Amino acid sequence: MLEKLAKQTAIYGISTIIGRMLSYLLTPFYTRIFGVESYGVITDVYALIPFALVVLTMGMESSYFRFATKAEQQGGDVAQSKRKLFATTWGITSLASLLFFVLIAIFRNDVSALMGADYVANPLYVVIVAAIVMLDVMACIPFARLREQGKALTFVLLKLFNIVLQVGLAFAFWGVGLFDSEFGVGWAFVANLVASAITLLSVVIASGRISLRIDGALLLAIFGYSLPLLLSGIAGTANEFIDRQLIKYLVPEAAMAQLGIYGAITKIAVVMTLFTQMYRLAAEPFFLSNFSKSEFKEMNAAALKYFIMVSMFIFLGIALYRDVFALIVGRDFREGIHILPVVLGANILGGVWLNLSFWYKREEKTKFALWITLTGLLGSIGFGALLIPQFGYYGAAWSRFAAEVLMVIVSIILNKIYYPTPYQFGRMVEYIALALAIFFVTEWVQLPNIALQYTLSTLLIVLYLGYAVWREKIDVVAMMKHFLRRGKR
Repeated sequence: MLEKLAKQTAIYGISTIIGRMLSYLLTPFYTRIFGVESYGVITDVYALIPFALVVLTMGMESSYFRFATKAEQQGGDVAQSKRKLFATTWGITSLASLLFFVLIAIFRNDVSALMGADYVANPLYVVIVAAIVMLDVMACIPFARLREQGKALTFVLLKLFNIVLQVGLAFAFWGVGLFDSEFGVGWAFVANLVASAITLLSVVIASGRISLRIDGALLLAIFGYSLPLLLSGIAGTANEFIDRQLIKYLVPEAAMAQLGIYGAITKIAVVMTLFTQMYRLAAEPFFLSNFSKSEFKEMNAAALKYFIMVSMFIFLGIALYRDVFALIVGRDFREGIHILPVVLGANILGGVWLNLSFWYKREEKTKFALWITLTGLLGSIGFGALLIPQFGYYGAAWSRFAAEVLMVIVSIILNKIYYPTPYQFGRMVEYIALALAIFFVTEWVQLPNIALQYTLSTLLIVLYLGYAVWREKIDVVAMMKHFLRRGKR
């Protein structure tokens, strides 16, 4: 069964890697044509968009997967039940997003005043971003339907199409000089808006029957499941963007410049973000499928172990060569590269508590999600208020890391009490300890030239990989033969 999860992770992973790599072309691009303060506006906006998406999708994506599985278990006209589920979840999210856009458009000047001077000067920024949110929310359930139906290739192609279009438009706008106009970074949002509109049209066509009819009784049942997910999603996403907002409002001087640097450095952690994202895309529908309790526990425990093993390998691959990765962003942004290992660590912890969330989603005890994410949010605010005014974006990185630690601790405690799962914590600690030991060795041992330093780093990474292969008794030769055979088919 884990082979199926690995296969799905690979399918979504290839597309996610290609897509994010294309998308991240915008990071070196924007950090070279915009200054740190202008890029701070982009960082600010793209930190807020996921929060709006979580609020307006209302936990319906996870609910769609769960209720689709229920429809299969109950039998009868499964296709009709799934169509009604799709119509209800898509209808309510589309209605909510449309209302959101209308309200933002009407009160754009008030919203701009709340967001800061850069938005007061260009209130159209706010309207365009609200339109992007509306279109992306409307596309969420159709994309979920493609995943539920196993249409991975269609999902992949549409996601890639969206990214290619957005990147292409950004470069085209730069080529004709639009970024030098008074509207400035607003053209980056226009590129996103056009891409989102065309993608929505495409995914609606690809997802099949079009219907926005909301079934009231079904909606009430779905809200019973999704409401805790919505509240936890709000808290969780707030936890992800609150560090940027605290920089914006608590740093006494050059706040938008610090926000721009922080946003650029967090973008460098692209590979770790990619791995966690592609794992989530595959793991969520996989673990919410109809497995027996014993199968679920066994697979979830093994999946978390392998997630940690691979994540620490990626950590070393980025952290030990961070001076090279710093070249991704413009020169003015590279002063913040020292926070990269902390950012990577926070991303890994986010993936850990994602793994630890599947059991309560499966058991429909989604109230625990709220407990966990509220703990993280309170930790982010508390540590952020303490550290950010004094240390700026350094304090923001550490406050987010501390919040992720708290969420992992609470997740483990809840699992131990309500759904004991045989996680191999000893083995996971081995991988974490070895990776951190290698990291600190390379920090302590400074060789006379960069070539020798990178040679040492490479040898130590190979040591980590070799240890993991030996510890897990992975037959690399057999694995290679398996993939070669599949490639010839």
